[in-house]
Amino acid sequence: MGSKNKLKRFNENKTFRNVVEPTRDEVLNNTLDLKGKWNEKFFKNSNPIVLELGCGKGEYTVGLAKKYPDKNFIGIDIKGARFWRGAKTAVEEGMNNVGFIRTQIELIDYIFENEEVDEIWITFPDPQIKYKRTKHRLTNHDFLQRYQKILKSNGIVHLKTDSEFMHGYTLGLLHGEGHKVLYANHDIYHNEGAPEVVTSIQTFYEKQYLEKNKPITYIQFKIT
Repeated sequence: MGSKNKLKRFNENKTFRNVVEPTRDEVLNNTLDLKGKWNEKFFKNSNPIVLELGCGKGEYTVGLAKKYPDKNFIGIDIKGARFWRGAKTAVEEGMNNVGFIRTQIELIDYIFENEEVDEIWITFPDPQIKYKRTKHRLTNHDFLQRYQKILKSNGIVHLKTDSEFMHGYTLGLLHGEGHKVLYANHDIYHNEGAPEVVTSIQTFYEKQYLEKNKPITYIQFKIT
């Protein structure tokens, strides 16, 4: 993507009511007035809040929002030029249950209040395979602790990935730390018992993986 095109998208994001772009200082200094009030001030309803972390183009966020109009969905990514597409689609289609935040995922517990979130989706994250990159894996111990803070007591986390490494690493960590695995499968499109919501929404890249017969894995769990 050219720099001019990126700049155009960044500028257009600023005009979208469904995009929030807090500064790092604003987040760390707890001056983001939406924290603890996302339903009240942003969505203006009391519906459950669902996050997609590392949302990319926002395809899954928008897809879930269409499927569940009685829930509020927020896609989070540091690359605003990517989620521009999802934000624009939501605006064009008049979807009031969709929002996007441009920020680092490690700041998530500064952006949401304790027990403010009902569900978290992590879709096709970078598996960060090298050992020195462990701290960047979105299902490592530190990230799970952040998620636990903002999730309600019965909150659920979904991990959908094409990485067998990420699937195995996460399962091992969940079992090792005593968290509750509700469902796990290493090839959801060849398993009749897979939850319908997991197979009914597909990203652009996911469709490419499936065309190459690459298995898609999925874990649903609670952090205890």
